[in-house]
Amino acid sequence: MKTIHVSKITDNIREMCIEANHYLTDDMDRALKNACDSEKSPLGKQVLSQLQDNLKIAREDMIPICQDTGMAVIFMEIGQEVHFEGGCLEDAIHEGVRQGYTEGFLRKSVVADPLLRENTKDNTPAIIHYEIRPGDQVKIIVAPKGFGSENMSRIFMLKPADGIEGVKNAILTAVKDAGPNACPPMVVGVGIGGTFEKCALMAKKALTRSVEERSDIPYVAQLEQELLDKINKSGIGPGGLGGTTTALAVNINTYPTHIAGLPVAVNICCHVNRHAVREL
Repeated sequence: MKTIHVSKITDNIREMCIEANHYLTDDMDRALKNACDSEKSPLGKQVLSQLQDNLKIAREDMIPICQDTGMAVIFMEIGQEVHFEGGCLEDAIHEGVRQGYTEGFLRKSVVADPLLRENTKDNTPAIIHYEIRPGDQVKIIVAPKGFGSENMSRIFMLKPADGIEGVKNAILTAVKDAGPNACPPMVVGVGIGGTFEKCALMAKKALTRSVEERSDIPYVAQLEQELLDKINKSGIGPGGLGGTTTALAVNINTYPTHIAGLPVAVNICCHVNRHAVREL
């Protein structure tokens, strides 16, 4: 049994909120640089070059990558042999977000009620997802999600008869409808199967997988590449101004589902796809 004081969770999440909003993950950095090299459109190449300049300034001057520093989405993968002490784990997570957004001078974008719209002034509460795993490790993923791209996300409750072609059409429809609003080049997270809420969660989690990794299910890996190729032939391009780089990756997660259903969720993220990962 491993014992972790909840203050350690707070400290890590505070640091990760600041880290994710100022620095790209290595895979995203490489993907954007490769896109800049391979982009065929002169205007698209110029946009990608400007995005590189923005990232350099953010990194060197500690300025957020984007003015929308997002709503904090936290994935907690907790080993069942872990015991937390010193207080409530969920309170510790929210405190880490509060400290990170306050001490890091990050924009506070969360409102306490979806209709009354009063700002909470510290970007809490976070959205927290828990998974219990074997072992005594804790994996934390902090993924600040801006709402320019979040608002472009979709769920399709398809019929089983729609099959794989229906799934492809749903994903391509979501991307084309998003157009420039998701700040392309985008990363497209997809969840297929489960239930209404399960496919949405899978799509969000898919965004945290490296853009350099394909699914370990052969037909899904093939589908990811096929959709990426089709999306990049859509002509939307960097910044929505045309070009051959509309998406950097399509990451798909799947799960068993009911005989009468075929749920598909598409959660789109902008060109920075912010997240930070740590293991304790």
